Amino acid sequence: MLSKRNIFLIGPMGSGKTAVGRHLARLFRFTFHDSDADIESKTGVDIQFIFEKEGETGFRLREKESIERLTRLESIVLATGGGAVIDADNRRVLGERGAVIYLKTSIDQQLERTRHARHRPLLNHTDPEQKLNELMLWRAALYAEIADYTVSTDGRRVQLVAEEIYRELRRAQGP
Repeated sequence: MLSKRNIFLIGPMGSGKTAVGRHLARLFRFTFHDSDADIESKTGVDIQFIFEKEGETGFRLREKESIERLTRLESIVLATGGGAVIDADNRRVLGERGAVIYLKTSIDQQLERTRHARHRPLLNHTDPEQKLNELMLWRAALYAEIADYTVSTDGRRVQLVAEEIYRELRRAQGP
């Protein structure tokens, strides 16, 4: 699995992609990237602002460009946005260019982890639980479709999740 030399983390918001990704990058001595942070860096504005001005469609175009560029790098851990898997091209390049790890989490855990977040535009002006359920119904199959490995993050410490992924990828790599 690691012969691809990149690790891509997918999963819903609040699954721990950024936190686990940072730790995993240290374990592998890879460079860490976050597609949302990359978009903010390139545009000079936050994701919330992009959603307000360009809508989700504009954001998804920027996300696609970011993923296309970042996945061409070598020896990286990339934390993607929760909706990155919506785009078929994103799913294809993630699957072709790296080991895809699905960080699976429950709706309850997502609610707990996102309840104070102000930077979750899809949860603004809506019932968060209903929205997270709706997103999961649509996206769960897409996450599973491209995942090389799935790990639950519910109630688990970041370090332990990262270490489990590290061991699994090393084991899959063989001697």
